[in-house]
Amino acid sequence: MRDLLTKKLSNYAPRQLALDYPEAGILVPVTDDENNPEMIFTLRSANLKTHRGQVSYPGGKRDPEDSSLAVTALRETHEEIGLPPDQVDVIAPLSQVMSRYGILVTPYVGVVPGDHPVVPNPYEIESVFRVPLSFFLEDRRERTDALSFLNHTFYVPCYRWERYQIWGLSAVVLVDFMNAVYDAGIDLLEPPQGG
Repeated sequence: MRDLLTKKLSNYAPRQLALDYPEAGILVPVTDDENNPEMIFTLRSANLKTHRGQVSYPGGKRDPEDSSLAVTALRETHEEIGLPPDQVDVIAPLSQVMSRYGILVTPYVGVVPGDHPVVPNPYEIESVFRVPLSFFLEDRRERTDALSFLNHTFYVPCYRWERYQIWGLSAVVLVDFMNAVYDAGIDLLEPPQGG
């Protein structure tokens, strides 16, 4: 998995947003299983002030002492799901995205051991779950949301995996990953065929 991600993302030019906003770093964790790689997501606690009860990637706002946004993503991942930084092989960043709360988010793809235990921090995370990448390659979206940003409309898929809905910012990051790594061809600028 590491070799595929390194090869595909070495030619990828992530989009940088020239915006002066508070920054956050998130991890896009992919398990190291060559035959059935999975992506790890979290369900945020209903007690949080922002994005409560929503599916997200582990990560959060940059602290002043963080030397980079990759360090932020690794620190927050450790705090949220107990995955130590030395268990993550950071491969490359994806395109920056803007949260509806005015946070500039930089995602980092990282390979993680599929067998390493993850334990949600109950103050921040309700649960942690995994989805096979093969599921997203089929693009079996539950719906498409039309989201506006900087005078553009983006047609963002919403995927349902068991009781979880993957939508919004997490789905934008997911689509960027699938297009960069698997040439999935999911177009966020055009509504899907047939609606």
